[in-house]
Amino acid sequence: QVQLVESGGGLVQAGGSLRLSCASSRSTFSRYAMGWFRQAPGKEREFVAAISGSGSNTYYTDSVKGRFTISRGNAKNTVSLQMNSLKPEDTAVYYCAGRATLYRDDYYSGQEQYEHWGQGTQVTVSS
Repeated sequence: QVQLVESGGGLVQAGGSLRLSCASSRSTFSRYAMGWFRQAPGKEREFVAAISGSGSNTYYTDSVKGRFTISRGNAKNTVSLQMNSLKPEDTAVYYCAGRATLYRDDYYSGQEQYEHWGQGTQVTVSS
C-alpha cells in the first residue's frame, strides 16, 4: 500500500501564495503518475493538476493555468503544487493522488484513474 501525506495547507489572503507538498512512502516513486485534486464545500472533488512519472509532462485544469505549477522530486519521493495568485474560489481541501503507470510519460486527470490518495490538506483563501 502506498501512503501519501500532504502538507502545506493553510489560510492565505487573496493574491497570496501557498506551496503544497505530498510525500510518498513508495521507493519506486518515479513509476507513479501523480495528481492534485480539490473539493470545495458542497461541491464534488475536481481535478487540479497532473504530472507524469518522469516529470516531463504536466496538465492543468483551465481555472489554475498560469497560477499553479505542479512539480516532483523523484529523489525525495515528493510532488508539489505551487499556488500563486490565489483566489477565494481556490478554497478547498486539496488531495494528492498517485497511480502506477507502465509509461513514465503518461499522466491522468480522472479521479477513477488513481489508486492511492492522501488524507487532504485544507487551503483557505480569504477575500
